[in-house]
Amino acid sequence: EVQLQASGGGLVQAGGSLRLSCTFSGFPSADYTLGWFRQAPGKEREGVSCLSRADGNFYYADSVKGRFAISNGDIRGTASLQMKSLEFDDTAVYYCAARPGFCSGYIPESQWNYWGTGTLVTVSS
Repeated sequence: EVQLQASGGGLVQAGGSLRLSCTFSGFPSADYTLGWFRQAPGKEREGVSCLSRADGNFYYADSVKGRFAISNGDIRGTASLQMKSLEFDDTAVYYCAARPGFCSGYIPESQWNYWGTGTLVTVSS
């Protein structure tokens, strides 16, 4: 059984930083992509970033480029999202997701196989 869990959310002032972590287990393949999505109140869920563990390919949404950094953990099945220069509009529930294969750019929500529980990030203005 594949399980994912996101953690690290919290309340932060605008301009501050926060680091989210994702841990997952049970994935059947060594070639997988981890991704981060977020859903702000009243809005649809949007893709934020993804990273292939095998080849290091990555993607960032335009809204977070230069401010967020995704990385794989040293241990298989872990990843993080370092967020800096946080803005009020970054307030959302953040989810990590996983799928077989590689990160080749934006991957629609429907194409992700596994989802973790979310973690709330609140940025105060």
